[in-house]
Amino acid sequence: MPSEEIFDVVDEQDRVLEQLPRSVVHARKLLHRAANVFVFNSSGALLLQFRSATKDEYPHCYTSSASGHLSAGEDYLESAQREMREEIGIDTPLERLRKFPGTPDNAYEHTVLFRTYWDGPFTFDPHEIERGEFFGLSQIDHMLSEDENQFTPPFRQLYRWYRENCSD
Repeated sequence: MPSEEIFDVVDEQDRVLEQLPRSVVHARKLLHRAANVFVFNSSGALLLQFRSATKDEYPHCYTSSASGHLSAGEDYLESAQREMREEIGIDTPLERLRKFPGTPDNAYEHTVLFRTYWDGPFTFDPHEIERGEFFGLSQIDHMLSEDENQFTPPFRQLYRWYRENCSD
């Protein structure tokens, strides 16, 4: 069995306090770091991944195109690039959009949102992702209004900010 991931535990200003295993960080609800990537196609649709049933948090929910925790010592951009390669099999230039503070609403994760553009193809990691597909933003708006719980809480926060600040 692979060894457990080690995360940087951080304070409200995102300064590293210590390193602890993933399970401890999550169980104690300690502040840590994550990176999310929104991948848009040339038609302006957003790639969403539908998380596999085996995920320990929010299985069978839609979330960002690629996302994940920063490993201890990793920076946000490195993590976003790694997660894109591992989860969806692409390596594209990333635009940093915004950093969000860690709160109970986003799983205690200081999060940086990145954006990129890619029409495909994708190689989805079957351990992480059951499927991935592009959705128009108005379709995502409708899905959220019908049942926001089909999306992960961190994605809901990022998407709502994106719709208010970056989309027409």
